[in-house]
Amino acid sequence: MIRKTGDERRAEIIQSSLELASEVGIAKVSTQAIADRVGIAQATVFRHFKTRNDIFRAVLEFVAGNVFKALEGQMLSDKPADVRLETFIRRHLTMVSKVKGVPRIIFSDRLHVEDPELKKTVQAIVTKLTENISKLVEDGIEEGVFDKNVNPDQMARMVVTLVQGSVIRWSIFDFNYKLTDMADEIWDVIWPALKKK
Repeated sequence: MIRKTGDERRAEIIQSSLELASEVGIAKVSTQAIADRVGIAQATVFRHFKTRNDIFRAVLEFVAGNVFKALEGQMLSDKPADVRLETFIRRHLTMVSKVKGVPRIIFSDRLHVEDPELKKTVQAIVTKLTENISKLVEDGIEEGVFDKNVNPDQMARMVVTLVQGSVIRWSIFDFNYKLTDMADEIWDVIWPALKKK
């Protein structure tokens, strides 16, 4: 049997937690269930994460890290701001569609009522995401691609709200359609408000 590194084992625990959350909901994701999924002892889970809530925070930070990498790639691109923003929305939805457990965590009582630290983690992620999108909108105004009367902060909040709302709806309907199909609808709402008049 090959001994895995701590990072490899943590990645397995995170991935298994995501899978279980999407399958049975966050309330039923116990450390024993995670251990069984990974094929390790429950004590090994606690060797890598002190509490169950630490696992969920790590899950959200892992997913957010991938989202921010995609956004950073768009920020650094030399393509026009409208292309960068639309591409980011599509990539964001594509990434979320691969991790169905995330909506189950974000819209759970555990986040909203039971674990203030988990809630703070999500608030920090949403704030950073909104700030980055606002900067992308500012770039578009400077480039002359977006209308100069657009409020970057307000538009960024609307983009995040449309994406999050689409994810909520997808989750409520048990993931029975392609989340990525919503990208066109989101862009059809955003682009008329953004484009130079």
